[in-house]
Amino acid sequence: MNPAELNYQPVASFEKHEQEPLNRRMEKEAPPSVSEPGSAMRQFTAGLVVNIASIALGCCLGWTSPMTPVLDRNSTITSPLDVAPTVDEKSWIGSLVALGALIAPFVAGPLAGMIGRRWTLLASSIFFVVSWIMLLTVSSVAVILAARLIQGFGVGFVMTVQPMYIGEIASNEYRGALGSLMQLCIVAGILYVYAIGPYVSYYALQWACLALPIVFAAAFFFMPETPAYLISKGDSTKASESLQWLRGKSSAGVQEELTETTQTVQDALSNKASVMDLFKSRGNLKALIICCGLISFQQLSGINVILFYSQTIFAKTGSSMSPAISTILVGIVQVVASAATPLIVDRLGRKPILLVSAAGMCLAHGTMGLYFYMDHIKSDAVESISWLPIFSLIFFVTVYCIGFGPLPWAVLGEMFPANVKSIAASIVASTCWVLGFLVLQFFSTLDEAVGSHFSFWIFGICCAVAFTFTLLQMMETKGMSLQEIQNKLNS
Repeated sequence: MNPAELNYQPVASFEKHEQEPLNRRMEKEAPPSVSEPGSAMRQFTAGLVVNIASIALGCCLGWTSPMTPVLDRNSTITSPLDVAPTVDEKSWIGSLVALGALIAPFVAGPLAGMIGRRWTLLASSIFFVVSWIMLLTVSSVAVILAARLIQGFGVGFVMTVQPMYIGEIASNEYRGALGSLMQLCIVAGILYVYAIGPYVSYYALQWACLALPIVFAAAFFFMPETPAYLISKGDSTKASESLQWLRGKSSAGVQEELTETTQTVQDALSNKASVMDLFKSRGNLKALIICCGLISFQQLSGINVILFYSQTIFAKTGSSMSPAISTILVGIVQVVASAATPLIVDRLGRKPILLVSAAGMCLAHGTMGLYFYMDHIKSDAVESISWLPIFSLIFFVTVYCIGFGPLPWAVLGEMFPANVKSIAASIVASTCWVLGFLVLQFFSTLDEAVGSHFSFWIFGICCAVAFTFTLLQMMETKGMSLQEIQNKLNS
């Protein structure tokens, strides 16, 4: 058999072949490894291009904030509907994105293992494009509901597969920074609709949102597949080419990393994985507890309530600043705060930032609840603290966007071995959106039943529990290779 032909055999054939393992043959056949400085520019280029999908995702999350007043006919912008949605319909309009995102990971995870991370992410753009076309031709609430569900499928695809893609193209020293770009781009998409929505027609906003997934598909088509996936399919030649492009090095310059990646992938693939393997291995179970815990507290922090209904929340405060301007201000703060995370995460580490984030969110919810409690009892002091809701929300989104917004997804991309990564990503992403759907669906009912003050205090209690969980369970991964992380989890 020609050695070159081995590059294109299925993974199973490597396991049964009686010749030397793939990584041993590569060490003999490839040129010796040399030290090259390389360049981080190309992996950051790939990271930024893939995150155009995150901007498109953010548009879906932020869409309800400027559009709810339009659909309610409480805006100068003409509604596309003849009749305003009912309270229940508005609740479904907000929560169906979460429901679609809950279902999608069970398709996206296995698909990423079959056709690759790159093609699965490109497929996500189809959902976004179809949904925005439906919203451009909307004639009833039912069409909006269907479009929002389809948007949820796109959101689920991106949030399941993108952490896998980033985790596998990033070098050890930049993995935290690249992983945290997702949150920055999501909030950039939210700000995009916050800033445009109140000032253009309904249809102009849909066209503006439609442009983003088209740009993503056109640009990401030229980005490489991850080396780890290519190795898992037996294509060491393309894996080497992908790594050379990402690192800006020659074939000899990437040989050491390619050999290490091959060893990691082959070790993982030697054991065929199932869902039960996540619970049989001590390291996998610990990683699953950490990732599901972090993502659960991300949703229980109440972030989606604030993102989806920020304009409505500001309107309830009676602040002298217009709700639209207040919402845009919050969106700007989100972008600025999210931009800080890539700069500090690989210096300070994941765990310290998450602890500060959880404590800050708890404090913000406490003060927000205090304001609404004072308003509930008709206190005379309400007017003198009218600044408190805006300050509290700005502080909340700042500490959220630095910590609990980006880092759970960054941790997900580096915690699991290759043989269970797609399964784990599906479970974690679904956990995220189960809680996201429940919070969005029942927030209005909870808010009406116990009052806004108790609603925010409940979120604050969840953030306090998140602090305790992070302190006791979170494992620091700063500067560690994927293999070192596995060794520590299993130690």
